[in-house]
Amino acid sequence: MLRKYFLRSLLILDDIWDSWILKAFDNQCQILLTTRDKSVTDSVMGPKYIVAVESDLGKEKGLEILSLFVNMKKADLPEQAHSIIKECKGSPLVVSLIGALLRDFPNRWDYYLRQLQNKQFKRIRKSSFYDYEALDEAMSISVEMLREDIKDYYTDLSILQKDVKVPTKVLCILWDMETEEVEDILQEFVNKSLLFCDRNGKSFRYYLHDLQVDFLIEKNRNQLQDLHKKIVTQFQKHYQPHTLSPDQEDCMYWYNFLAYHMASASMHKELCALMFSLDWIKAKTELVGPAHLIHEFVEYRHILDEKDCAVCENFQEFLSLNGHLLGRQPFPNIVQLGLCEPETSEVYQQAKLQAKQEVDHGMLYLEWINKKNIKNLSRLVVRPHTDAVYHACFSEDGQRIASCGVDKTLQVFKAETGEKLLEIKAHEDEVLCCAFSTDDRFIATCSVDKKVKIWNSMTGGLVHVYDEHSEQVNCCHFTNNSHYLLLATASSDCFLKLWDLNQKECRNTMFGHTNSVNHCRFSPDDKLLASCSADGTLKLWDVKSANERKSINVKQFFLNSEEPQEDMEVIVKCCSWSADGTRIMVAAKNKIFLFDIHTGGLLAEIHTGHHSTIQYCDFSPQNHLAVVALSQCCVELWNMDSCLKVADCRGHLSWVHCVMFSPDGSSFLTSSDDQTIRLWETKKVCKNSAIVLKQEIDVVFQENEVMVLAVDNIKRLQLINGKTGQIDYLIEAQVSCCCLSPHLQYIAFGGEDGAVEILELLNNRIFQSRIGHKKTVRHIQFTDDGKTLISSSDDSSIQVWNWQSEEYVFLQAHQETVKDFKLLKNSKLLSWSFDGTVKIWSIITGRIEKDFVCHQDTVLSCDISPDATKFSSTSADKTAKIWSFELLSPLHELRGHKGCVRCSVFSVDSTLLATGDDNGEIRIWNVSNGELLHLCAPILVEEGAATHGGWVTDLCFSPDSKMLVSAGGYLKWWNVVTGESSQTFYTNGTCLKKIHVSSDFKTYVTVDNLGILYILQMLE
Repeated sequence: MLRKYFLRSLLILDDIWDSWILKAFDNQCQILLTTRDKSVTDSVMGPKYIVAVESDLGKEKGLEILSLFVNMKKADLPEQAHSIIKECKGSPLVVSLIGALLRDFPNRWDYYLRQLQNKQFKRIRKSSFYDYEALDEAMSISVEMLREDIKDYYTDLSILQKDVKVPTKVLCILWDMETEEVEDILQEFVNKSLLFCDRNGKSFRYYLHDLQVDFLIEKNRNQLQDLHKKIVTQFQKHYQPHTLSPDQEDCMYWYNFLAYHMASASMHKELCALMFSLDWIKAKTELVGPAHLIHEFVEYRHILDEKDCAVCENFQEFLSLNGHLLGRQPFPNIVQLGLCEPETSEVYQQAKLQAKQEVDHGMLYLEWINKKNIKNLSRLVVRPHTDAVYHACFSEDGQRIASCGVDKTLQVFKAETGEKLLEIKAHEDEVLCCAFSTDDRFIATCSVDKKVKIWNSMTGGLVHVYDEHSEQVNCCHFTNNSHYLLLATASSDCFLKLWDLNQKECRNTMFGHTNSVNHCRFSPDDKLLASCSADGTLKLWDVKSANERKSINVKQFFLNSEEPQEDMEVIVKCCSWSADGTRIMVAAKNKIFLFDIHTGGLLAEIHTGHHSTIQYCDFSPQNHLAVVALSQCCVELWNMDSCLKVADCRGHLSWVHCVMFSPDGSSFLTSSDDQTIRLWETKKVCKNSAIVLKQEIDVVFQENEVMVLAVDNIKRLQLINGKTGQIDYLIEAQVSCCCLSPHLQYIAFGGEDGAVEILELLNNRIFQSRIGHKKTVRHIQFTDDGKTLISSSDDSSIQVWNWQSEEYVFLQAHQETVKDFKLLKNSKLLSWSFDGTVKIWSIITGRIEKDFVCHQDTVLSCDISPDATKFSSTSADKTAKIWSFELLSPLHELRGHKGCVRCSVFSVDSTLLATGDDNGEIRIWNVSNGELLHLCAPILVEEGAATHGGWVTDLCFSPDSKMLVSAGGYLKWWNVVTGESSQTFYTNGTCLKKIHVSSDFKTYVTVDNLGILYILQMLE
């Protein structure tokens, strides 16, 4: 009958599980059926059209279906409706089942959401029209319909994590099968909607819906440990962990989840062996960076501590403090980084073992022999941005950090591990500030593009865009009370604005500043808003009325009686409230002011120093401490009660833009131009404030001894035994340069005031030049016999002082600063100057013997060939030249550098010349013909900066002329034959000025811009 009368009808069959049902209704009419198993149509003939139904409903569609079930408008659905859709990821099965239940019990929104969150699928039960009594039964029926011979394979998938797409190769390893066999099994699961396949070109990746993962875990809970153990055992059968190759299809899966499977299998011994392996650390960080590894050390700390909590701490600290290096390209040599760890560290011991093995095969490694005197005070270093980081802040619970900067992005990451949670392309221009709301639900950002944006802090979704400011928006800050959220913004348009997140437009605008408003902060009770401006004032505003309550003229504290007020610019940079709200701290120029809120009176004034400006400050929420960010790469902690500095925190390589305490005050973060954010422990920093060195040092290598003469930041000259670490404090003075006599009997030093003095070490007797210089002394050096001291100065003169006979010879002909000189044989001296000339002098008569006009611009360095026939000159004009002492015109002009050529050095055999420039390039030239032999490759990192990390400032060849060491942002060793890098030593700081090298080329000494001394020895 059906065949005869209904050939043009459409027959709809819903939820078909078996092909016999389809056969029974095969009446040759058109049939529309829904099924979770594609294979049911294999038994019937005729054309078939498959329409794939998405496994997930979109949020809006899911809400629409729920609204139909409960007979409500979509906009009127409670918050729990949104959470249900999110929790089940829009599963049509769950949405329809819970919708049907809510139609009968409309007040059970919370109940069903809770059951879903707690994976209580049996309690999501419907006994009326729906085919399955409970959610778990609905999901189970699909599994039960599988063939018996493949059910166990589906059970094996219980160990997969949510939202993880697994390459076919992983399951080939798990099941010990060929790819084709595995794909056939998995296709059966896909056909029955038990698994999903992402086909990307030739490779297949498989994943489960979150509800399927939850169902499998619940169903097979008693087998989970064995299932995890099975995949680990199979992995061990096929691979060695650190031999995985990036071109392997399954490589990333194992790097990301091998530790998880080991922990879940209770394979504690294997997990510790994996996590405490430098080989594994190296292999994994090269591919995925350090953040995930740090997360695993935190996640499995309870297991790893069973083996050895100290070892666990060693590895976690190593990753945390080197994260900014391990996440960059070219990837650093992790063994060399490991050798910089304390000698008691397991990381160091493994690195030392590997280094010794590799040295036997020609690899170069350096031991930092005085590192035990150095304490690293940072707890975590992350590099989330590709340019300067302007601002960073903690979430209210202290678990997350948000940051923003020049790269126009907002980054959110875990405060404990640095693991990235969100990356948002937030604005069209630089992002200047970001702030968490007090309930941590939102993050506000503001930008040079004049916009203020509000983001969902968990999903990264955009909530609001405010664009009522007419100039860049410099600062944003939320109220401290989460019950009534307000956002304050400060702009270069001279206005502050208050925003209610429930409104689309500004609630209030505050007028009163006459120049750019840089910063704003709500008082702890939210009644007042403080603002800082380039007009030199701090203003306090009543939040409720938006009226100005008080104005404090900070500018007046900088005025001199003779200087008119209108001529001085005082930019008030930032402010911070004390925890009790009675005092406010304000920063301007290089001073911190503390004001009483009620009277406006000045309570304290702190002067941080002449050489830098304060960029940011923050009051501790718990005590009297304040943290201050300075433009000279430094961060300082001050006791605001005593007005005494508590600590210096050095580690950043450039300006520090922002500092902020965690909500409990136990730690603080700093963000910088160097693209990094550092996390510091407050107590640890306060206990370890160190004396640091300036970069003007001299070194004498004597047999097995290394003696270093240096001046520290409190103006003391120190004599340091590099091997033993013993320090002799010699004298306090305003030292600009210093030197040791060849036999360590005397030291000499030049002052910023032009004074030249000698100290006899045996009896501390001082000899002072009667004449000295008129300006700062730039270089000072004894002659080989120690009887004569030569100094050069900014006053353009060179003084030759026979200090025992009190005889003086002055070499005066240069027109500008003489920063350096070199001694020749036969009482001759070669000097160079900013005036572009090089001169040869007799130090006995004081007469010029040769005068070379070398460059039209500043001469930055010279070197003399070991055979004493030639010298080189380098200049700010981007050229270097090779000269003969016999000719007044150059033998060769060396062109090709794209920056100032800052240094040069001849090889020991006088056949090669190396030159280094401000672009980080090093070029090696043939001295005889001026031909370029090698460009020591400035491999670019992702931001486009040269690998040398800055200017190349010093160079030195090995005795056999086969190796070259260079100083710049860090130290590099080069193979002269190939022009390739042999090793890089990353100093904690940067901007190295000089490298002192022993005659056997095995010991190296330098000081970085953080004042840290490095005595390095080649590992043999």
